[in-house]
Amino acid sequence: VQLQASGGGVVQAGGSLRLSCAPSGRHAVGWFRQAPGKEREFAAAISWPGVKTSYAKSVKGRFTISRDNVLNTVYLEMNSLKPEDTATYYCAGRNNQYYGTTPREYTFWGQGTEVTVSS
Repeated sequence: VQLQASGGGVVQAGGSLRLSCAPSGRHAVGWFRQAPGKEREFAAAISWPGVKTSYAKSVKGRFTISRDNVLNTVYLEMNSLKPEDTATYYCAGRNNQYYGTTPREYTFWGQGTEVTVSS
């Protein structure tokens, strides 16, 4: 399965963006991000069919992950963005209804979408 992340862009600090990931299928889906020169890190994840979610401490309270199982899409709503949120954001799926919080727990990945937050 090839996932496609979209919705990135350039936004000022304090602004918002909504990322999309499709096709999400009947899989748990995670969002990860990677800033230049840094390791890929966990941001948020959602189970199938979407009852349970998990967030990194750095984004909790600002980001919201959700899914529309009719549209076969997972979303990451990002509010109160900070310059340190600047990264390439990737969505990933795993053949399991339960999410994981590390990249190695995910089987298939898509190309990322870039998010730049200016100060």
